[in-house]
Amino acid sequence: MGILDWFKNRPAQFDADRVSEELIRSAVDKAITLTNPRLAVLPGCHRRLAPAAEKAIEFLRALVSEMPASRPLSAANWSADPALRAFFVAPADIAAVLARSDNLRTLFDKYIDLDEACVVLGMSFTEQRVFGMALQGDLVQRDVAQTSVSFSDHRAHICGRDESRLRRAVGAQAFEYLLAQALAEIGEERVERQELEANRSLLRARLRLLRQQGPGLGSLYGNSPPAASSEQARLEAELLDNEKQLAAIGGNESVLEMELDSLREVLENPQRYLRAETRHLRLTPMNIVVDGESSEAVVDLDVHLAELSGAAPVRRAVVVARVGREQMAQAPTMNLADAARYL
Repeated sequence: MGILDWFKNRPAQFDADRVSEELIRSAVDKAITLTNPRLAVLPGCHRRLAPAAEKAIEFLRALVSEMPASRPLSAANWSADPALRAFFVAPADIAAVLARSDNLRTLFDKYIDLDEACVVLGMSFTEQRVFGMALQGDLVQRDVAQTSVSFSDHRAHICGRDESRLRRAVGAQAFEYLLAQALAEIGEERVERQELEANRSLLRARLRLLRQQGPGLGSLYGNSPPAASSEQARLEAELLDNEKQLAAIGGNESVLEMELDSLREVLENPQRYLRAETRHLRLTPMNIVVDGESSEAVVDLDVHLAELSGAAPVRRAVVVARVGREQMAQAPTMNLADAARYL
């Protein structure tokens, strides 16, 4: 069972108003299970992780509460909603995004009496400097430096029957993301140890072979080739350095302690991996940022940005949307006849 299912099956676990002892205990259990179940054998493992888990949950609770209020998302609202016109080029783009959301479709199929659901619409947010035309008084100026924003790669994966369930699902996935970062850092430490152990085995084998063969044909004449002696000395030095590095990492219990420390470090510092901010933008119909006065029609838009700064940093614009069942078109299907022509 994934952590998302774990939170969804126990809705009270991610309570937006309080952090219960049960939630902390369950969060620690799940953190141990998803990173390394053997951590549980360490003395006081749960007690040592509990404060870090509580801090992570408090951070995520604040993060979720700062998400914007839900707004209707439909192709019919595109012309009347300036935000939707900024996010989507045309009404058909909204229908296409919803049609691709298998999770939203599954939710409506599961709850046949559900008329409306909530979904998180995530979009890539790009800012770039461009040169365009601008109206200064009665004159049109060309090659004016401007800032253009664009929204692309629209996805609607996280959904819920209502807004409160949706926010709990977001909190659950954010917690899962933190555990994934901890697991990635632990994995790097494991790889380093495995490489050192493999290198040690190789060095020992080469050194043993060199000692068994002796200095070679030079021994028949009573002298030892300098190259063989220097090679042996080099291997012995590398082996000694390898042993020191492995000793610094420690034995199995020390490795577990390091993994526990890595997990605790991530949970104690969730702000290193997750950040959110709201940007206020004044945009023209062409999504050009306006700083001062403008003779064009300007829309004031608050854009909520979420940044994931893990191994692969990502910045996405986030919208909490309400979608009616009638907005769900048939899922796109493959035209087998057309596909066969390319075989």
